[in-house]
Amino acid sequence: MNQEDQIDPVQIPINGTLDLHGFKPSDVKVLVIEYLNECSKKGIHEGRIIHGKGIGTLREIVHSILKSHSKVKSYSLGDSTSGGWGATSFILNKSN
Repeated sequence: MNQEDQIDPVQIPINGTLDLHGFKPSDVKVLVIEYLNECSKKGIHEGRIIHGKGIGTLREIVHSILKSHSKVKSYSLGDSTSGGWGATSFILNKSN
């Protein structure tokens, strides 16, 4: 691999909101898992993941991760003030 093939990692602010626009679906699983872990480390226990409305592929990936992640207490589609069905809100366990 030469220098032109190397890609700099993207720095994502850990603030409780993760916007997946611009990421490839193949990168989403690792990204969401790491984001949830970092939120937990920083004491951020509530947030949302913006996956867009589209055909639902990213939403399904996000929900499958949230369903099985040990730190997730609950999750739900956003309401009219938090992105509707283009975003998913989550609550993390405070003890993990």
